[in-house]
Amino acid sequence: MLKLPKYTSRDLSIMLWTMIPFSILLNSIIFGGDYFSIGKVFWIATPVTFLVMAVSFMLYGNIALGFRQRFPGDENFLRRTVLLILLFLIMTALIIFGVYQVYYAFGLLNDNNDNNFTWAYITTGILNIFLTFLNEGIYRFESWKESLNETEQLKMAYKQSQLIGLKSQVNPHFLFNSLNSLSGLIQEDTEKAEKFLNEMSKVYRYMLRNDEEQLVTVATEIQFISSYFSLLEARYGSAVKPEVSVSEGDKDKMLPPLSLQVIVENALYQNKTSKTSPLCICINSANDGTIVIKNNIQRKMLTETGDQESGLDNLIMKYQLMSEQPVEIHDSGTERRIILPLITKREEAEV
Repeated sequence: MLKLPKYTSRDLSIMLWTMIPFSILLNSIIFGGDYFSIGKVFWIATPVTFLVMAVSFMLYGNIALGFRQRFPGDENFLRRTVLLILLFLIMTALIIFGVYQVYYAFGLLNDNNDNNFTWAYITTGILNIFLTFLNEGIYRFESWKESLNETEQLKMAYKQSQLIGLKSQVNPHFLFNSLNSLSGLIQEDTEKAEKFLNEMSKVYRYMLRNDEEQLVTVATEIQFISSYFSLLEARYGSAVKPEVSVSEGDKDKMLPPLSLQVIVENALYQNKTSKTSPLCICINSANDGTIVIKNNIQRKMLTETGDQESGLDNLIMKYQLMSEQPVEIHDSGTERRIILPLITKREEAEV
């Protein structure tokens, strides 16, 4: 079914603003002075020409879309445009010929008007060439605006990430619990307390510099999350059981900083932990360019939405802007699996 093409968002307005005056111009060329002096000619020819030109516009638009899919990218601009213009000029001759046949059938034309065919064809051909370049220019401008908008969204996402990161840096509960754990260890085991303090300094140092880069290597993120797990083990003991198993091939790939911490915090926020029923958090390579973070589900009552939920939403938004693959979240009722696509060096260059 023929439909109005969506080559640009301006297709409808371009059609209306060009086809109506052009229909009048074309008929003036075909009929000469008879177009305005003979009422029958004016009132029949005008809607017929507009209808033909509008249908032709939609047909040209669909063909242009097909050519853009066949010859995509700016590097094919010249080839795509030349082929379109040549095809449109051939189609224009057939369309003008068809218009003449319709007018003959209505008895609007006589032999005196035949000499105007050439000028009608030239005028319509010039219009087609003009519209071809106009649509291409609008398309390129809208693509640039869309790219600019995506860049702005990405900047906003990172700004929000920085704010969330700052909250986690000065989060009084996390800081208090860490210091409380450290205080208990100092009294019980100074060697463990020293180790805890060392891991804690690594965690906070990483958090403080995480806003300097858009992406970090998986190896860097794993090193951070290992220190983070050390703090959790000191705080929760056997109530939390972490496991990290990432292949060497994945460690050179990239992901946004603090991605794993956001997911781990979300799991801790939503689930109960106890020694008899520990929360198991596993981070594994999936051998398909992704990392899977799994945890068993032990829902606890939540009184309000915390920063952990905002952090996860922000991470999902980042991936929507940075990667062709989205973050996947699967809940089976007993287990939650979050799949993070890893970003290659080539994709990083595009970001």
